[in-house]
Amino acid sequence: MKLSVSGRASAAAVVAAVTLLATGSIAGAAPAPTAGAAAAAPDIPVANVKAHLAQLQSIATANGGNRAHGRAGYLASVNYVKGKLDAAGFTTTVQQFTSSGSTGYNLIADWPGGNTDQVVMAGSHLDSVTAGPGINDNGSGSAAVLETALAVARSGYKPTKHLRFAWWGAEELGMVGSRSYVNGLSTANRAKISGYLNFDMIGSPNPGYFVYDDDPTIEKTFKDYFTGLGIATEPETEGDGRSDHAPFKNAGVPVGGLFSGADYKKTSAQAAKWGGTVGVAFDRCYHASCDTSANINDTALDRNSDAIAYAMWALSS
Repeated sequence: MKLSVSGRASAAAVVAAVTLLATGSIAGAAPAPTAGAAAAAPDIPVANVKAHLAQLQSIATANGGNRAHGRAGYLASVNYVKGKLDAAGFTTTVQQFTSSGSTGYNLIADWPGGNTDQVVMAGSHLDSVTAGPGINDNGSGSAAVLETALAVARSGYKPTKHLRFAWWGAEELGMVGSRSYVNGLSTANRAKISGYLNFDMIGSPNPGYFVYDDDPTIEKTFKDYFTGLGIATEPETEGDGRSDHAPFKNAGVPVGGLFSGADYKKTSAQAAKWGGTVGVAFDRCYHASCDTSANINDTALDRNSDAIAYAMWALSS
């Protein structure tokens, strides 16, 4: 979730580094898409999502303790995600923009195939604040979106609609990367996006289960998934307009997404529904140095990761 911060890095060094993006690897070669690929969404292994979080933590630790815009840890995060996607067969693009005097990066990954006049997008911001490594905010969303994309490749899924995944830079400065992306689209290309799904903080340690209520179809898709688990949800209001769905929504694109809570405190009614601790913030480490790999609720991360896959399959098939 955004917070205005500042940071500088040598633009020349950053641009030079982007030419050395790691190729990465995934366990096992991704199968080629087949005509008989099942339409049912796969389970997203939470262990895989947590492995990505461990890598993001390591990146932050090796780069001054954060993964913020304009800092080396952010570009290293882009390199890590891009390497995994390239190895899995995605077509990736790194887009540059400038904010607060530093070069920023969005990473866009397209899965080959599907009707490119009907695009279903999933995205998350990859940057942290300067105060800490940003593992819940927003390593959690970034890792889950990455693992969902890799599940697409592993399953050989052939969607009817075109699938696109995105990792945004400089969200913490005011959704700068996502706004740059949306503003750079032609009117025709914006109209081709049938839905943008945003995932910002989905593993909060004292979690709630919040669903964006901006678009009825997308909202129902997520609510159906949680109903199947016997979990009540609430409309997402705490972060409304504070994350990367906002530029899409403002441009007329249908949006939706999930959220497990930030610095608001859990009420007794919410604890009765979801468990956890009354009167304690959903994430006590929000925008703090303690937002580390220890600051994750595995159950919430698992459920929300599976919900991402459920929605992407349902909305694209």
